[in-house]
Amino acid sequence: MFRRPSLTLPIRLLITLPIPLRTSFLFNRQGSRPVSCSPHLPPFAVRRPSASRRAEPTRIDIGALLAGRTFLACCAAFVVAAVLVMPAPAAAQSAASTQPGTQGASAEAKAASDATASTATLDSEFDARQKALDQRTEENNYRYGVAEHNCYSNFFVNHCLNKARDEMRTVQAQIRKEQLALDGEERAERARKRDEQAALKRAQDEASAPQRAAEDARNAQAYEEKQRQHELDQAQRNAEAPQRSANAEAYEEKQRQHAIDQAQRGISPSQAAANQRAYDQKQGDFQRKLEEARRQGAQKAQERVEKQQSFAKKQAEAAQHKADVEARQKQAAEKAEQKRQEQLKQQKQLEEQQRQQQQQQQ
Repeated sequence: MFRRPSLTLPIRLLITLPIPLRTSFLFNRQGSRPVSCSPHLPPFAVRRPSASRRAEPTRIDIGALLAGRTFLACCAAFVVAAVLVMPAPAAAQSAASTQPGTQGASAEAKAASDATASTATLDSEFDARQKALDQRTEENNYRYGVAEHNCYSNFFVNHCLNKARDEMRTVQAQIRKEQLALDGEERAERARKRDEQAALKRAQDEASAPQRAAEDARNAQAYEEKQRQHELDQAQRNAEAPQRSANAEAYEEKQRQHAIDQAQRGISPSQAAANQRAYDQKQGDFQRKLEEARRQGAQKAQERVEKQQSFAKKQAEAAQHKADVEARQKQAAEKAEQKRQEQLKQQKQLEEQQRQQQQQQQ
């Protein structure tokens, strides 16, 4: 994130000082190793385990000390900038949190025609508040990450980490409280919508009950009428059954008589079959010619339609071209008139200047 100044400023001055250091608080709870091995801490801030607490000569790396102080200054400036930017979403959250109550009260007073608009408004407000909470959560996590990173450059690492964690948890608890309140409002709004839809459905069912009853009565009457008509048709078919049987017998008798007549004329069955095939072939040829004529007629009709469409398109293009030409001519005439007016104006100005010069000369 930041470049260590010690990499660009190779200044190393080793000083030996008899300074007694009490650095037992730099170890973790087990007391086995230092809490942090961050390269940004000065070397004298990390204590090696030793049995005695006597004063020992300490070697101070001035270049590393300058690098640590520079890094701490940069981190502090970055944290201050983040804190200054932070109140904007919080203000937006507080402003958005005051609106749902008023909108909910006004939505109850509105008529059924404004229910959709109020619902859309509440949904947009809920979305805005949720986005604000999400943004605050991200900013809280980011600030905690920055504070945790900076704590490893501090002398009291554990104390700094605990303080940063407590601040993060405080903000997180506040965000969680507001999130629960928002969830409760959304559940109440969904329940209200569900109740309104159920009431509207019941009202519609009650209003359409007479119409449904009349429709059911008409359907029942139509069904009964169809049943009666079916029974009449069935009785009529049963009455016509003997006539149909007589007609079938007459047809069979006619077929037998036709066969007898052909036999008397000397037409064999094979000849009759050949005649039938020739007749069928003629009928087939006629049907093919008829289908071909129909196909050609449809094709010619399609061609006529296409020609009409092409002619109409050309007419439209010609009209558009004529309109464009007239517009260009009109524009050219306007430009010419404007140019003539400008020339007249310039000529008048020139004459006026000449008149003024003559008056000055006199």
